[in-house]
Amino acid sequence: MDDFRSLEMLDKFQSLFQKAKVDYPMMREILQMKLTLDTRRVPTIFNDSNSDSGNQFLKSLGIYALMGLILIAFLFGDQYIFQVSIMYAIIMFIIMTSTISDFSSVLLDVRDKMIIGTKPVDSRTVNTAKVVHITIYLCQLTMAFTAIPMIIGLFNQGIIFFLLSLVVLLFVNLLILIMTALVYIIILRFFDGEKLKDIINYIQILLSISMIIGYQLVARSFEFVDLNVNFSFEWWHVLMPPIWYGAIYEIVLNGVTDLSYIILAILGVIIPLIAIFLYIKLIPSFERNLEKLLSNSGKHKQAKEWWSRFWSKLFVWNREEQVFFDFATRMLRNERDYKLKVYPAIGMAFIFPFIFLITDFTSRSLDELRDGNMYFLMYFSLVLVPAGIQMLQFSTNPKAAWIYRALPMKNENVCHRAVLKAFFVRLFIPVYLLLSVFFLVIFTERVLSFLIVLVLVAAIYGRISYRVFLKNVMPFSESYRVGQSKQSGEVLALLALVIAFGLLHYGMTLMTFGPYILIGVLLIINAILWRK
Repeated sequence: MDDFRSLEMLDKFQSLFQKAKVDYPMMREILQMKLTLDTRRVPTIFNDSNSDSGNQFLKSLGIYALMGLILIAFLFGDQYIFQVSIMYAIIMFIIMTSTISDFSSVLLDVRDKMIIGTKPVDSRTVNTAKVVHITIYLCQLTMAFTAIPMIIGLFNQGIIFFLLSLVVLLFVNLLILIMTALVYIIILRFFDGEKLKDIINYIQILLSISMIIGYQLVARSFEFVDLNVNFSFEWWHVLMPPIWYGAIYEIVLNGVTDLSYIILAILGVIIPLIAIFLYIKLIPSFERNLEKLLSNSGKHKQAKEWWSRFWSKLFVWNREEQVFFDFATRMLRNERDYKLKVYPAIGMAFIFPFIFLITDFTSRSLDELRDGNMYFLMYFSLVLVPAGIQMLQFSTNPKAAWIYRALPMKNENVCHRAVLKAFFVRLFIPVYLLLSVFFLVIFTERVLSFLIVLVLVAAIYGRISYRVFLKNVMPFSESYRVGQSKQSGEVLALLALVIAFGLLHYGMTLMTFGPYILIGVLLIINAILWRK
């Protein structure tokens, strides 16, 4: 195995680990093995199947460095409570989502206990190796994302700003790592088996979505008056870590002594330290409860099966197609990797229309809003279609795809049609119906024709997306490790197609009977496409 520069730097702190009664040589061997395995893992942000050689994680850091350039915009000026809070909201969002998507499996890894635990290695060494492993990952990710902005900040804001940023970034990483672990510890304490795995999956998704909402909350914590930022302390600011660290910069660099700033700054230091203390105390319980991930009671709730059965009676009439529809709905329900990759898109499809709606509502009255065309924001829900359909080709057990050849299938198109219908039933229709209810309440019955057009457009859009992504591939037959090779261009083209649909729809609304003519045309196109 190759040696790593991070391990060479870690060797300088060998005495500290030995004082903590950690078997350092053994921990180093474990870390070397884990880091070697990381070089073969394709990060979520870097899914290029043609990149088969080299350290895939290190290659992905280049993308994070480019993304980090957005932080430069917040390094000019001295209104730190605003600019630094926004900057750390972005940093925490990127680091948190990357940690959740790529390294939650490390926190929840039970293989160490099964493989290394059977060897003469004490649990303290194994647990320390796990924490150091994730810390190395976080440090590399943070350095890549913030290195260029911090260097610019050094020349623009001075050495104190730079050194303070290094300290604050340390606390931010500690907070992200420990709080993520504590959430999992709480879940592991109360649930077990299959239910636990599902809850962890939903928590990962919820954390990703909550970070998106956090963007909006941080931005709305400030008011602009003559290009100056006014910050008025509210009780809920104590729940927002980015503002904690903005307050620290105000105190150190601007000499602010306001009590509210001091409280926020103290929280930014104390909370990560308390979290570390709790994590160390709860590690033994955490490791014991990890064994629950190995348990499987074999019981699966059927409470929500009525939803699939109801829609299958409406949309699926062929017996062979019904078999594949049932198969696809179960796959979409049980494939955790699929849910982890697609469900955040569901959250975005549901949340983004309301974010823009609320932004518009702040400058207009409800009556003015109802008279406008802001209901076209529902077109944001269509981002779910290509995101979900693209992942239909992947599975955690792709070798099981031999079943397609073993079955007496007369027509493969029946399988494809059934899988696409299952996607709409389980994922798109619930989002569409919920949004429709809210938009009917806001805009009244005047949007009924719009909602009908939107669902017909979604059906056509889904059929096109399926053709693009699964043209020569059977559903659930590829490995997630393959990734979405050569498909970034197709994704952009499909997003452009959404804009084209929206513009066409808006243009037809300018005609007297335009929406009804469009409904007729879309019905005919759907009938042709879905029959074919």
